Amino acid sequence: MQRQNGLENKRVVVMGGSSGIGLAVAELSATHGAEVVIASSQEARIQQAISAIGGKTQGEVVDVSDERSVETFFTRLGAFDHLVFTAGDSLQLDELASTNLQQARHAFELRYWSALASVKYGNKQIRKSGSIVLTTGIASQRPQKGWVIASSVCGTIDALTRALAIELAPIRVNAVSPGVVRTNLWRSMGATEREKFFESVGSSLPVGRVGEARDIAQAYVFLMQEGFATGQVFLIDGGTVLV
Repeated sequence: MQRQNGLENKRVVVMGGSSGIGLAVAELSATHGAEVVIASSQEARIQQAISAIGGKTQGEVVDVSDERSVETFFTRLGAFDHLVFTAGDSLQLDELASTNLQQARHAFELRYWSALASVKYGNKQIRKSGSIVLTTGIASQRPQKGWVIASSVCGTIDALTRALAIELAPIRVNAVSPGVVRTNLWRSMGATEREKFFESVGSSLPVGRVGEARDIAQAYVFLMQEGFATGQVFLIDGGTVLV
């Protein structure tokens, strides 16, 4: 018997699903029997993802920072069951005095305004018992020096998640809050610097390592299937907030 809230034969849309955590969510959703639709800005990476996942996976080029592009995508898409937003660029970490405010605005454009646009136009197409899962981060709860913008963005998404859970009920709205994860989010660092960073962070955590995309993907799939969870920020950080 099929679970009422399982993903078998459900349609899952992953904004930013061609790499990193989004790709891992798309892959895991497909293994649970979902029909996955990947939206990303890069055609080549979309095709690579579709080939890797197989099955009924589809993809479309969408500029998530362009409201009209997002609206057009969802209008054409038709009905679906779950919306996952994982789109994001590399983190720009700097002390306030050195912060480029134009880049800071871009961070909000992509991580907040693009998420809001996706929810605004996507929620109309979500079927009964469907859900939305956004992406935030531990920076809102455990900021470090130089994380002013990252912490601000994450805190905004935390608040947005709770507000949308009330605004869009009975559609369930939750968010996943990862710790440090080994993805291209950190590609602005040099390779050697990046590996030293992962090793340093990982050795300080109770689990002894940084996260992998597949670790985090399981939280998104759980929240899509858990019909009694809404307005929650699911922390999966390897124990970062404890140390």
